[in-house]
Amino acid sequence: MITKLKMLLLTTATLLLAIAGTAAQAKRDINIVFIGNSITYGAGLSNPTTEAPPAIAVNYLEQQSSAGKVAFANQGHGGFTTVDFLPSTNRAFKEVEQAARSFTNKQALLIFSIKLGTNDSAVEGPTGAPVFPEVYYQNLKTIADSLLKEFPGSIVIFQHPVWYSPNTYNGAKYLAEGLDRLQNYIPQIDQLVADYAATFPKRVFVGDTKAFDYFKKHATTDLQPENGHAGTFYLHPNKQGAAALGNFWGEAINKVLKKLGK
Repeated sequence: MITKLKMLLLTTATLLLAIAGTAAQAKRDINIVFIGNSITYGAGLSNPTTEAPPAIAVNYLEQQSSAGKVAFANQGHGGFTTVDFLPSTNRAFKEVEQAARSFTNKQALLIFSIKLGTNDSAVEGPTGAPVFPEVYYQNLKTIADSLLKEFPGSIVIFQHPVWYSPNTYNGAKYLAEGLDRLQNYIPQIDQLVADYAATFPKRVFVGDTKAFDYFKKHATTDLQPENGHAGTFYLHPNKQGAAALGNFWGEAINKVLKKLGK
């Protein structure tokens, strides 16, 4: 009886250790470079270092079972478009490369989280604007192609763009025309990811798809009221909105990690 009990306890302990080992293996350390504009940077927030969406996304991931240690770099630049991040046109891409190489844990999974489109959609003002949907597709592809080839084993996650009010007009003019164009970018992102399935399987993913509708519904509570040439407009998340957006991104990245773990 005692022998059987010992064997049962031993078997149970072995099983628990196996389960724990599998769970530990499922966790992976990750390095994330967040590529974006002023929304990614955290414009208007008291402390972008801790309050901007990338910082919130990392906090979310650190609480999940799929992620181990998480390091990140915020490469959000106010006013930047996909044109500004093209490898051939601006220092921004070189800064992304430098950020990706600067992580100390070289064994961690490298992720590029890209959220661009707000400034591309403008009627006038930002570099290259207006960027038409088919050009937006090609610009994202050029950026992603370069990253995927330069950093073997890395993955790219395209986050859907975020809603802004149709009277948005600050130093750049967006308005309803820009908002319409922004919405036309979304199917371009989805198509690009689908196209990558053949050329770079399991390396390019659609990220968050919820934020656009969320901010459209919660503009007055989660976006900062700003004075513009066409009245008070809503474009940049406030502290509450940045937390919401960061959690959306974190959730989306976590889903990708789970897919890769299968």
